[in-house]
Amino acid sequence: MASNESFYDVFRQQGISRRSFNKFCSITAASLGLGPAFAPRIAHAMETKRRTPVIWLNGLECTCCSESFIRSSHPLVSDMVLSMLSLDYSEVLMAAAGHQAEAALQETLRDNYGEYILAVEGNPPLNEDGMFCIVGGRPFLEQLQEMAAGAKAVIAWGSCASNGCVQAAKPNPTQATPIHKVIRDKPIIKIPGCPPIAEVMTGVVTYMLTFGEIPPLDRLGRPKMFYGQRIHDKCYRRPHFDAGQFAEAWDDENSRKGYCLYKMGCRGPTTYNACSTVRWNDGVSFPIQSGHGCIGCSEENFWDNGPFYERLAKINTPFFVESDADRIGLGAVAVVGTAIAAHTAASALQRARSNSNAAKSE
Repeated sequence: MASNESFYDVFRQQGISRRSFNKFCSITAASLGLGPAFAPRIAHAMETKRRTPVIWLNGLECTCCSESFIRSSHPLVSDMVLSMLSLDYSEVLMAAAGHQAEAALQETLRDNYGEYILAVEGNPPLNEDGMFCIVGGRPFLEQLQEMAAGAKAVIAWGSCASNGCVQAAKPNPTQATPIHKVIRDKPIIKIPGCPPIAEVMTGVVTYMLTFGEIPPLDRLGRPKMFYGQRIHDKCYRRPHFDAGQFAEAWDDENSRKGYCLYKMGCRGPTTYNACSTVRWNDGVSFPIQSGHGCIGCSEENFWDNGPFYERLAKINTPFFVESDADRIGLGAVAVVGTAIAAHTAASALQRARSNSNAAKSE
């Protein structure tokens, strides 16, 4: 399909009715956290804007971001790739391989210079002139710099591209580095997570294709609509935290009751992501709901912030309900461990007083 076709042109070619198209626009608006009034704007954009060329590169990574992306259900990735995007190059998803794939990449670079979106999964190693990651006979570092030069915007898929992830963890022998330390002259939208939630990935792409601009970002370059709140603030276990009810060991009685996993090392109080609201696998669950604490995979240098199964004790972040990353960036700093300890102590004292009063009344 030609990339100069509009979204709606492709929908019509597939036999999709106007009613179904409008329904799709309404669902898309809802998935982006926008009100019903935005559905007509999305419809207008899809009727008038051509499909945007996308080049998707893979560096040092495990392909988990691609695996997550193809499991999106709102919107379906098939609608995304076949109707909304002109996915001109993707080593994982394209049919071509070898010389044909590299020819497609160069053709897109030539015909759509300055117009395509560059999506990057993984990161480049800088040691030994980038020789620890070779793609098509060339260091990935060179490919990344060449493709970024002609892109109008760059999406950093996952923690590998956003902050380095395990490849950049100490001692980092390959000198793997997040892409924003290599690409400095283009707008970069970071979608951290190991991997990111599928609907977060497709939601960001949909926003960019529909409105022709990058979504509002927080101080770390993450879209506020998905990374604007801590997992802790919307976690279904939050009432247990407020009541001072915690799991003390894996699979103990408190764990079976669904008590808060903070004492088991859960990073929910310091991690900004949509896990507790959008969730995973078509909204079925997320790690905390499955009984495992959050390991903070959408935060900076999370692999070096371990161990993951010890209680948080010394992290410089404010502990306000409904806090966001920007408020942290403005300098409202406190020690989370101290705040939680004080909160837990107050809860215990309140319970002791209640028990004492009950005993006296008897």
